[in-house]
Amino acid sequence: MRLALTILACVAVLPVGQALADDDCFAPMADWKPKEAVAALAARNGWTVRRIKIDDGCYEIDGTDAEGQRIEVTVHPSTLDVIEIERKDGTGHRRRDGEGRGGE
Repeated sequence: MRLALTILACVAVLPVGQALADDDCFAPMADWKPKEAVAALAARNGWTVRRIKIDDGCYEIDGTDAEGQRIEVTVHPSTLDVIEIERKDGTGHRRRDGEGRGGE
């Protein structure tokens, strides 16, 4: 009986851990800002947009930053908050902001 309760407790907690690990955007389509607003956000930040697409319920900007470095920016569709910026370095590897900077 104790083993069954332990297994049940583990199974019940597993989906919660997966949900917390997700960085998907959850917003009703009626609350989404238009792609033009995302393009304006990019322009304000000095980014050149190659493409704006929807991925995992978020807007994703593929383009370059003001220094000409390739970037991929994840934006919340209703708040237009920047969730993540990934940069491609000269070797073609991706890194998220804050990674690989030697503690800066």
